[in-house]
This record gives sequence, structure tokens and C-alpha cells, in this order.
Amino acid sequence: MDEQHDNDPLHGMTLEMILNSLVDHFGWDELGRRIKIRCFDSDPSVQSSLKFLRKTPWARTKVENLYIAAQRRNRRR
Repeated sequence: MDEQHDNDPLHGMTLEMILNSLVDHFGWDELGRRIKIRCFDSDPSVQSSLKFLRKTPWARTKVENLYIAAQRRNRRR
């Protein structure tokens, strides 16, 4: 089971932690360009974005995939 957690880049990460990390890394403007979601473009906030992402599985998947890709790029550097 530990091996399974080692292979899961989202293990131990909450959606809020993921979103905060992406906002710190990209900023709201770039995040809105990379993922076309109105809550990232129009008066963005962590709380409003979390509310939307928790209700919208396709959007949450896009955010999680961007986080994973960003983490992989950071490890290669």
C-alpha cells in the first residue's frame, strides 16, 4: 500500500493546497489562461474557486492534472 501512495502525486494533498500551489506558481492570470474557467478570470478567489471545483469534476481534473504536470517539471530542474 505504501508503494501505491508513493506513485500518487496527489496523496496527502487537499484541493485547497493544490489550488494555492498553482496560484503561487502561475498567478490567477496565467491559471485562467491555462484552464478556461470563469472563476479563475472574473474576480478570482480561492474560496469561490474551491466551491466551483468541488461541484465540477471535469474542472477539478484539469486543475489536478496541471498541478501534477507542474510538479514533474519542477522535479526535472
